[in-house]
Amino acid sequence: MYGIALDLGTSGFRLQLIDMENKDIVKTVITTRHPLPGGNVTDHLDFAIRVGEDIANDIMIKTIEYMIRKLPIKSEKINKIVVCGNPIQLSLFQNIEIRDLAYAGKNMQKRLGVEDIERNLNIYYGKDIFVSSPQLHKCEIIVLPSIKHEIGADALAMMIKTDFLKQKKPALVTDYGTNAEMALKVGDRIITGSAAAGPAIEGQGIKCGMLASPGSICDVNQEGDYWRIAVLDQNMLESKGPLINPVTGDILEQGDIQPLGITGTGIVSVICLALSTGLIKNLPNLPNGKLFLGEAIEVNDKDIKEAGKAIGAIRAAHLTLLIEAGVDYGELEYMYMCGASGTYVNADKARKIGLSPGFVKNIVQFGNTSLALAKDVLLGDIELQNVRKLAHRIKADHHMMASSGTFKEIYTCELAYWTEGMPEEDYDMFMQYYKLPKIPPLEIAPIIEKRATKDIEDSGYGGVEIVGNINIIIEEETKGCIECHRCERECPEKAIVNTNKNGNIYADYVAHRCLGMSCKRCVDVCPVRAIRYRDIKVLAM
Repeated sequence: MYGIALDLGTSGFRLQLIDMENKDIVKTVITTRHPLPGGNVTDHLDFAIRVGEDIANDIMIKTIEYMIRKLPIKSEKINKIVVCGNPIQLSLFQNIEIRDLAYAGKNMQKRLGVEDIERNLNIYYGKDIFVSSPQLHKCEIIVLPSIKHEIGADALAMMIKTDFLKQKKPALVTDYGTNAEMALKVGDRIITGSAAAGPAIEGQGIKCGMLASPGSICDVNQEGDYWRIAVLDQNMLESKGPLINPVTGDILEQGDIQPLGITGTGIVSVICLALSTGLIKNLPNLPNGKLFLGEAIEVNDKDIKEAGKAIGAIRAAHLTLLIEAGVDYGELEYMYMCGASGTYVNADKARKIGLSPGFVKNIVQFGNTSLALAKDVLLGDIELQNVRKLAHRIKADHHMMASSGTFKEIYTCELAYWTEGMPEEDYDMFMQYYKLPKIPPLEIAPIIEKRATKDIEDSGYGGVEIVGNINIIIEEETKGCIECHRCERECPEKAIVNTNKNGNIYADYVAHRCLGMSCKRCVDVCPVRAIRYRDIKVLAM
């Protein structure tokens, strides 16, 4: 018999087929984007609330069924699935209450009748989740528990799969992503938090951005007067890319592999190198507004701003946890970096620009701990009861960044630094004004340990299959449409097509390419208000 470990990430899904008898990984299937419209958890949540949770659930379930069909076995042979992810993704997967996740205020939650929603360990039969897939109806489905509100099972995973819980000295752990979950351990106390960093940290929302996948630029290094581009190969290992003049775009040497785009770790490297070499003299301004990284691949000023917002949110959250816990910066001993971004990023460059604390003494890099925990639970290597106990233990010690005055003050400085070019001395002055400890200079180089070379260390003997086109269509009838096609021309992702069916006009959206509620450009440009982006149904693949 077989089992599936499933990680529902904000930027994409990762699924592994496991042979339950010999514990071998058979095959890994990943999507390059999340199937729901939008680039972050807020977009997904907004889509589900405005359009309908049933619609969001249907899209996610159809995507998982599609991934399962990519496996080299019949679905009837799958008898167990273990699911890990953040609270929004897990709630949408189970089709349970999500409104409490959208409204942080207690008064609003009380008015909606959604106070104190518990997201504990849940066990289902396949017939409860995969209604239209009878071959999965007898399958057992285990959904791992969340901690509280925006801190999910993926946060438990990063604590369990690293040695964070064993540390006696202050330690931070972060799963880097669009919603960066983090935890601080001080003695026996564990304080959780998260930063809504946005999609730039994983290469989305960037002009030439892409997720960590074959062909993505993951690092950049200086060679003389030029930049050597590092690109992920088919095995997700770093390979030599072109040698380029970043200012002119002249390619001096092609390298072993050509880049297709740049992921978040590559953006981090570009920013660090541009700052250290003086190409950036005043954030976020680049020479002539852009830098070249390959043929038709560039990073522009807007990309720097978007990345800076993400980096700033994560740094502000890290500092907030330390300050609120009463931990002096110099006391921080360990920083654990998890997830795809935490795996592939150059840790020294990351700390130099604030993505991890520059004053930490030890940095340890891990891979995808969410998928790893799901696999361990599936195989019985970690007891479910222990996962449940840990979730219950740390439920009460959660710091909400949305309502934190400290976070707001620090993030104000971060925004001014990254998007307005505020000098570091002014940053320090404002920290002093807010009566907050200023960030110490980068004086001590930490010990850096890389415990994973790939996001998914073992992809199985069947290898990795990357699903780039999920091809789920969401459709809305556009009554009164004059077929001017402005919506098609204005869509930045080319996700929308107008179709005429028996005299009725419909807007058809490719769900995973649509930017959803954060864009709605199609709604804004329609001259007759035929597009409402509300009464939507899901079409079969």
